[in-house]
Amino acid sequence: MIILPAIDICAGRCVRLAQGDYRRATTYADDPVAVARQWEAAGATWIHLVDLDGARVGSCVNYKTIAAIRAAVRASLQVGGGIRTLNDLHSLLADGIDRVILGTAVLTDLQMVCDAIARWGNRIVISLDTRGRLLAASGWQETSAILLVDAARQLYALGARRFIHTDIARDGMMTGPSYELLAELRAAVPVPLLAAGGIASLDHLRRLAAMGMEGAIVGRALYTGSLNLQDALREVQHAR
Repeated sequence: MIILPAIDICAGRCVRLAQGDYRRATTYADDPVAVARQWEAAGATWIHLVDLDGARVGSCVNYKTIAAIRAAVRASLQVGGGIRTLNDLHSLLADGIDRVILGTAVLTDLQMVCDAIARWGNRIVISLDTRGRLLAASGWQETSAILLVDAARQLYALGARRFIHTDIARDGMMTGPSYELLAELRAAVPVPLLAAGGIASLDHLRRLAAMGMEGAIVGRALYTGSLNLQDALREVQHAR
């Protein structure tokens, strides 16, 4: 299982939200580029980047910071937040981003999502973020009436081949991911899955690895020191 340290960028800084609430943001570093170098030096082979400002307004806001991170590290990068057009997708991929994450576009422009999958295949990751079992969008500020499993099956039928799931209620709370929802998703679609939200201990990682998750996205626990990245990487290597 891959460990992906998360760097969430807001106003050019590295922050973490609690349950997706922008009013409950904690700034952990003023320089996301330095944080990316730190995670790479600790052994990360993938880094998960989110443009929080972009997610809220629906366009790439922190592009310069993302480009600076790309230039600074050799680790693979996956980027999400506010990516709603094929032009934005093309720019990120052309500039060396390895995978691009689409979330809100699943609800607002399904044709664009289909076009992106047809053109770039496995470089597109679908983020299915939920309140309960319902998909959320627009930086998690809106909740739809679409069920997680229904969305996953539809998108799989349309060609999606990798998903991220975050239970918003657990994000930033360090109480563990939603194993129940991840198990439902695992049973619904035979594709690689990345778990996010609430992961904060080696026990959480062991359980996710046993469930067959391809990756675990870890944020606040790394910044607070509750989870050490090198320990986490050793754990999943041992599990393998």
